[in-house]
Amino acid sequence: MWIVDLDEVAGRLYGLAPGDFTAERDAAARAAKEAGDAALAREIRTLRRPTVAAWAVNQASRRHPDELTELLELGAELRRVWQEQDVEALAELTRRRGAASGRLLRLIRETAEAAGQALSGSAPAEIEQTLDAATVDEDAAEQVRRGRLVRPLSYAGFTPAPAAPAGPRPKRPAQPRKKADDRQAREAAEREAREAAERAAREAERAAQEAERDHAEWRAELEAAVAEHDRLTEKVERLSGKLAKARQQLATAAHRREVAEREERRAARTAATARAKTR
Repeated sequence: MWIVDLDEVAGRLYGLAPGDFTAERDAAARAAKEAGDAALAREIRTLRRPTVAAWAVNQASRRHPDELTELLELGAELRRVWQEQDVEALAELTRRRGAASGRLLRLIRETAEAAGQALSGSAPAEIEQTLDAATVDEDAAEQVRRGRLVRPLSYAGFTPAPAAPAGPRPKRPAQPRKKADDRQAREAAEREAREAAERAAREAERAAQEAERDHAEWRAELEAAVAEHDRLTEKVERLSGKLAKARQQLATAAHRREVAEREERRAARTAATARAKTR
């Protein structure tokens, strides 16, 4: 496996199904280490496996770039007209964004099904939430466009939406102004607190899921490392035994050579003496 750099590796890994991610990441890290780039190997091992929802959105940038670009461009235009407070344009763009988002969601589901990856549980809602975030937040749009999400995105700010047209309001029963203001302020505070609690709960759940995924990945890495250590320990012990035996054989051979050299010199002297007597 030829390793170029982290960007190339990440681009390939985040195109894989979640179930294939960890094994391929570890293989890439090993290849980088074997190629002599230990720093790159460490960087590769920091890459986290994407959730199913994040993987599904990542596929949109690879399999359906035209539809994704259309949605993100509508989001950019929507943000622009919101700043201009163009109510009519905002209403039209909101309608078009909904249609484009619906088409892309359908394509994402079809791609996932074709890959044998079920979008169940919270995944469909997280995918829709991620696409919504990408249309109202520029940074989220860039992350979705790159196609390397690890977890779904969310946007907690104000979402552009068509404003109600100006005109006469329906009459309401008269009531003291201060009482109405107090009630509205209390309701607003309760709504804000409830929304903040819901956001915190969602973030806590996502953090817990990510921590559990990380734990599962490192547990698998530990099991692989232990197995490799045990295999190499057994190999070293086996080779150590062979080395000890070879050293013993070498010592025996050295002694045999020493004896043979000594006896050869003695025999040479004896032969020379005997030959001299024949002259």
